[in-house]
Amino acid sequence: MSNYVTTKDGTQIYFKDWGPKTGQPIVFCHGWPLNSDSWESQMIFLADKGYRCIAHDRRGHGRSSQPWNGNEMNTYSDDLETVLDHLDVKNAVLVGFSTGGGEVARYIGRHGTKRVAKAALVSAVPPLMLKTAANPGGLPMEVFDGIRAGQLANRSQLYKDIPSGPFFGFNRPGAKVSQGLIDNWWLQGMMGGHKNTYDSIKAFSETDFTEDLKKFTVPTLIIHGDDDQIVPIDAAARASAKLVKHAKLVVYPGAPHGLTDTHKDKVNADLLEFIKS
Repeated sequence: MSNYVTTKDGTQIYFKDWGPKTGQPIVFCHGWPLNSDSWESQMIFLADKGYRCIAHDRRGHGRSSQPWNGNEMNTYSDDLETVLDHLDVKNAVLVGFSTGGGEVARYIGRHGTKRVAKAALVSAVPPLMLKTAANPGGLPMEVFDGIRAGQLANRSQLYKDIPSGPFFGFNRPGAKVSQGLIDNWWLQGMMGGHKNTYDSIKAFSETDFTEDLKKFTVPTLIIHGDDDQIVPIDAAARASAKLVKHAKLVVYPGAPHGLTDTHKDKVNADLLEFIKS
């Protein structure tokens, strides 16, 4: 199958490769518990502008296989390197949303920037989501324990509740609710493996990306909504912007976590401007 690559532990990683192969590669890393389909609004826009748009389904998510092990950031970043090596990607713009922003950070921390021209972190989890003595602005462990409990109790219901409420800001007064976005989020989540998506909660919440961010040597765009109820902006984007040497922080007033859908036209325009700059 041409749209799969096999990692060293035998995991099959699905990827899509859109647009002209001669275009500059834009590589997208998705959020939890979604898959590469979550980037389709950005990919169709940028591929139509002549860019080569690449996105993979993280191990255990979407159409990739569901290995019992390796559902943590080091392996996620190594899987990304396997995809980029398979496609011989150079001079890429790495774009990570939420958990995918952690994947981009750990990728640069582990594999450097030999393939990377620029990076973008969108509603991203770095530097650290979990509240600790050193990270007092983070979220308490009870929040993530609650997500895990919800996943074990009724994963399908959890995956309806998250997009119906905080993810897209549909729980805010006057919000224009899209059942289509809710249904698509649920569908992508349910395509993922139960064990994989469960393990990934620890990966996105407890991984400290501080040292990874300090290794960024390329221009970096950070996009975040200031009404993000999933990954609060102060402990995430604003903290990351202080750690990344070449960061440009763009705050979307009133925007929720899922702004790649709710504010897709602005995200598309900002990404295009950043890529061209």
